[in-house]
Amino acid sequence: MALARKGSRRIVVDGTEYRWRVRRQHWCCDCEGTTLGYAVQDERRPGTTLVVDTGRPALRDPAAVATEAVMPREVAAGIRAARAQGWTPRSDGPPLTLRLSAL
Repeated sequence: MALARKGSRRIVVDGTEYRWRVRRQHWCCDCEGTTLGYAVQDERRPGTTLVVDTGRPALRDPAAVATEAVMPREVAAGIRAARAQGWTPRSDGPPLTLRLSAL
């Protein structure tokens, strides 16, 4: 399933176009211990989704200001780390989860 264009951002990493968006769950107020994360897909041919867990605590209040927002340079680093671990974004398959806090 492709990421919706609405709410997602485009990024080019090493000549390949991707779409990424912060996971919706990070605004959940009822979940204890949730962490901030984002999802990435190849823009031209979405296949396997990359789900990145940053290891940073998620905001619980949507009105709060994030002290550490997910920046494009972090997304690019996550994409490169996943590619180095064998992520093939154009092949079909289940989502690949990458935990940045474990790197």
